Amino acid sequence: MAIERSIVFVVFDGVKMLDVTGPAEVLAEANTFGAAYRLSYASATGEFVRTSIGARLPVDTAVAGLGEVDTVVVAGGDDLVRRPVPRELVDAVRAMRPRTRRLVSICTGSFVLAAAGVLDGRRATTHWRHGPLLARAYPDVSVQLDALFVEDRGVFTSAGVSAGMDLALALVEQDHGPELARDVARNLVMFMRRPGGQSQFSAPLELRAPRSSVLREVVDLVAAQPALDHTATSLASVAGVSPRHLARLFAAELGTSPARFVEDVRLDRARALLDAGHPVTAAAGAAGFGSPETMRRRFVARLGASPSQYRARFSATGDRGLDSVTGVS
Repeated sequence: MAIERSIVFVVFDGVKMLDVTGPAEVLAEANTFGAAYRLSYASATGEFVRTSIGARLPVDTAVAGLGEVDTVVVAGGDDLVRRPVPRELVDAVRAMRPRTRRLVSICTGSFVLAAAGVLDGRRATTHWRHGPLLARAYPDVSVQLDALFVEDRGVFTSAGVSAGMDLALALVEQDHGPELARDVARNLVMFMRRPGGQSQFSAPLELRAPRSSVLREVVDLVAAQPALDHTATSLASVAGVSPRHLARLFAAELGTSPARFVEDVRLDRARALLDAGHPVTAAAGAAGFGSPETMRRRFVARLGASPSQYRARFSATGDRGLDSVTGVS
């Protein structure tokens, strides 16, 4: 008989519904295969909360009323990155930390853990959109921007929203082994291990205008014509500065190198073309990769998926449905 494990979800007004129900469904599904997770829900006050979709979510208790708990899961919500983390959530995490074997956050729930000091000196992740903010706000946290989830000494953090299900499946595997976790994944039509990191889901590069007019000219040129043969020397010539000085400008204003910037722009251009349904070969040429093989290597290294795999995952749903019927690849 499996050991019963108590799992408490800490929720609050505005909590992202899927941050709660996604991982909870994974754990509940595991129970049908022999696990023994006892799920409950707690808020700071012990009162029900309103979720991100407006639904009323009942809770079982106030956090202060909890005893020893196997796993505490702090869900995320949009307000956690729009305003300071509520003091009652910070106090709840600090109170529960010594009373739980595992502390988990889903999506922006990592901001609660960080505000409570739990992530200091640890590796962690969060939604790709908010990773840079987490790194700036909490410099003692080693933010892993591309990870779907991260474990560091008993503290688990997940990337955005649905990645919480990936993390929950990993907890099931940790507790009950890969065979039971594989059964859960099959029943829920999930990847046992989703290919690639969360960068493949992120938005295209947001080009912010550099303060320096010299750098702005270079950035505008690369963005407008990524297929040109851009080198450090050619870009420096456009700017009228030395390659070394151009590198310093890129590092100071954009936090990257000229070569990495060119690659980022080309990658985003290729992604946009693939999203729009263009063939891989055409996308490689228009984006400036030179050959489909060069683009494939860049995609695998940066996104964890080949261009063909990326296109299959992110092309329009109608296109995928048509392909599945006609056999077009």
